[in-house]
Amino acid sequence: MSSANGILVGYDGSLGSEQALSWAAREARSRGTALTVCHAWNLGFTVPPDQAAVIDFARQSGEQAIAEGVRHAHDVMPPDLVRAWLAEGPATAALCEGGHDAEMVVVGSRGRGGLARLLLGSVSSQAAAYAPGRVVVVRGHWRPAGGYVPGPIVVGADGSAASRAAVDFAVEEAALREAPLLAVCALADAPGDLGGSRRRQEEFEQAMIRLEKEHPGIAVLRHVAIGGARDALLTTARDAQMLIVGSRGRGGLRGMLLGSVSQVLINHAPCPVGVVHPR
Repeated sequence: MSSANGILVGYDGSLGSEQALSWAAREARSRGTALTVCHAWNLGFTVPPDQAAVIDFARQSGEQAIAEGVRHAHDVMPPDLVRAWLAEGPATAALCEGGHDAEMVVVGSRGRGGLARLLLGSVSSQAAAYAPGRVVVVRGHWRPAGGYVPGPIVVGADGSAASRAAVDFAVEEAALREAPLLAVCALADAPGDLGGSRRRQEEFEQAMIRLEKEHPGIAVLRHVAIGGARDALLTTARDAQMLIVGSRGRGGLRGMLLGSVSQVLINHAPCPVGVVHPR
């Protein structure tokens, strides 16, 4: 997959955005694609004509922030593959707009504007809900360290359209990282009619068999949970490199852009979370 923006990462100079930038730069390098560092400056209020200096100061601060982000990216990637995008307006709007022409959108768990008591910043949660395609919220453990044993790529598989797109993403990540793929099927989310759990398990097994045939170089592991998807995914992700889910599973309400399970995971998962919206 190629796109004009490559991998688009939001950067505001916060610790969370620095971690997102580091993750995104390594991801772009592994994929051999470009990295676009996006910083959005927005006053949030109207400035009188005689106070144009306020706007100039805000813009200059944005330019300094984007330059800092690009310098950090150069530590990981070739300079010719790093692009800067200084956007004017709300950060969520910029990421959603740029996401239409990006392989994925990457954000930190919380930026400078996030309140300390919040588990996830507003920009991160809005990007996960509204940005198109693939969105990665970088949180928890992901950096290689001494004694680090690469864990699997965990993916939720319930047969929904969003879940199938999530499995495609997970296959790519497992191949890039030479890691096993651990697919999780939660039977508590199966239809409540007689035999619903059995059919869900059979469908899951058939899908995994097809996956193994299509990708013989990837070790496909299975985990069938009696309980719900939320607890099953959080448990299996303890040692994972990445957790990937669809934006909304079979049980999600049509009006919801992000299902309840996805919302819990982007707030509590112990590793980076990929949320996939079917395009």
